Amino acid sequence: MTDPTQSCAAATPAAAPSRRVKGCLPEGVAYPKEIKSFVRRAGRTTTGQAKAVADIGPQFLLPYQTELLDFSAAFSSAVADPGQVEAVNRPVILEIGFGMGEATAHIAALLPEKNFLCCEVHQPGVGALLKRIGEQGLRNVRIVAHDAVEVIDHMLPLQSLSGVHIFFPDPWHKKRHNKRRLIQSPLIAKLAARLKVGGYLHCATDWQPYAEQMLEVLSAEPLLKNTAAQTHPELAGYAPKPYYRPLTKFENRGIKLGHGVWDVVFERI
Repeated sequence: MTDPTQSCAAATPAAAPSRRVKGCLPEGVAYPKEIKSFVRRAGRTTTGQAKAVADIGPQFLLPYQTELLDFSAAFSSAVADPGQVEAVNRPVILEIGFGMGEATAHIAALLPEKNFLCCEVHQPGVGALLKRIGEQGLRNVRIVAHDAVEVIDHMLPLQSLSGVHIFFPDPWHKKRHNKRRLIQSPLIAKLAARLKVGGYLHCATDWQPYAEQMLEVLSAEPLLKNTAAQTHPELAGYAPKPYYRPLTKFENRGIKLGHGVWDVVFERI
């Protein structure tokens, strides 16, 4: 069961069909040609989320820019003690599509020695994560409320990331929609180039055909190697769930219904 709190993800679709088909755009209307890391969803921002945006948004929201991001400057206010200068030089983990921020806040609290740069366009989700940041006193999270593909292209230096998290992107179940999936070779090549040697790329999904595609696409990227191929050959290329990724309530519900969850973890070589 796909977690509805997770961000939707889309990749380059084909042009619109010549006749109207359920689920397709009208004749003469084409899909955008660029890969997008999201599809905009309806949703209402609560009072608490709006207050979090107003109160702490200026500290934790980073504007999208077409220049490379200075990580030290972006996370400079993460230093609680002025003497802890090394805090701004923590490893940076990119998260694409954090939904309502439950897993993000959990991981950021569990790994205070790392900084988390998170991309999400769903405004209620942005507000929800900011609210969690305020409630939990987190200082190692920054949010760019913009398409992650453009953030990668314009803001992230090569070999700058220590990790990438992509948890439960939209699986686009129907075969004719598979082209919209986020995990495709062009994006993985971009991410691999921005990982430091030894950095990791962690994807997770609860849809087996998408898990198979993830494994195939990441295996084809020459800058990446499968971390589980030798350590866990019994898992056929998939990885055990890393300790830092929490089980969400939707994932727990799916497990109780007998649904599988697949983690794919590759390392930059």
